[in-house]
Amino acid sequence: MSLEAYSRARNVSENPRDTEYRLFAQVTRSLIDVEKAGARDKAFFEALDWNRRLWSTLSSDCGASGNRLPKELRAQIISLALWVSRHSSQVALGREDIEPLIDVNRTIMEGLAHRQEANHQEALANS
Repeated sequence: MSLEAYSRARNVSENPRDTEYRLFAQVTRSLIDVEKAGARDKAFFEALDWNRRLWSTLSSDCGASGNRLPKELRAQIISLALWVSRHSSQVALGREDIEPLIDVNRTIMEGLAHRQEANHQEALANS
């Protein structure tokens, strides 16, 4: 199976929470890799930018009128996105560490994984 065919098949079978988890995992892996490398090179700044763009997209989505998440959760995500943007700027300037960005992403991933498991258990109970 070609990579393109695999991607199409995955997109058809993947639910939105799976997609969010996978994207967070990819971005977080990138942040971890640049942290381990210890160099402030092109990859470092690309990882920071990718993470910032992910959070910016989440923030925009939460601010959209049709978003069905609870209002309080949307506000929390927007607040986190603003923090990520500010902290990323400080990391880029060498004033802060990248680790808190990784920690926030891991926490979100844990929440998504927990939610997926709860949905899976509910589906099994209803079948």
